[in-house]
Amino acid sequence: MNFSSIIKNWHLYVITDEQLSKGRSHAEIARLAIEGGADVIQLRDKMASSRILYEHALTIRKITRESNTSFIVNDRLDIALAVDADGVHVGQKDLPARVARRLIGENKILGVSAETLEEAIQAEKDGADYLGAGPIFEARSTKPDAGEPTALLLLQNIRQNCQVPIIAIGGINQMNAAATVWAGADGIAVISAIVAADDIVAASHELREIVINEREKLGRR
Repeated sequence: MNFSSIIKNWHLYVITDEQLSKGRSHAEIARLAIEGGADVIQLRDKMASSRILYEHALTIRKITRESNTSFIVNDRLDIALAVDADGVHVGQKDLPARVARRLIGENKILGVSAETLEEAIQAEKDGADYLGAGPIFEARSTKPDAGEPTALLLLQNIRQNCQVPIIAIGGINQMNAAATVWAGADGIAVISAIVAADDIVAASHELREIVINEREKLGRR
């Protein structure tokens, strides 16, 4: 199935993180982000047991279905399939993208992290429906093994060489989100600028509006 038209309408992709959320649960982060306009929620929790992660996923699956929001599970294909999530996102150290695609089939969305142009090209060949490109501005505090910042050149290079949608990630906030769109990103993936905000709804709304406005200026609605 071709998910490009759906993913290209993902302006704001919010990744949950309870360690940064000031006591708010994954479900509460998801609910507030969706209220602020998030187009997709990714459940990410490296510490939770499989049972707890499954329960989180079930709750978020219910929230996202009620709001017609896309739901992606990070890394865990088994959890994504168990709760009928819309898809799964894998990194370069996770199960290879081509294997993940075979396991989830053609009716689920597959996202793949890419820190280099070579990784992006290979991910597209292996069946990725979108690329999580970055880190763009800084190594993510939530992922200390991430590569060195690649700035906006990575987005420009991927845009010129890949056809699938690009979601920029890494240090993106209200001050630099517009630059990622101009460099070629279709949307932005955000953790701390939303999850750690005092007002998740307001932060989500502001970031989504930035992406929408910049895409309109470029004629990429």
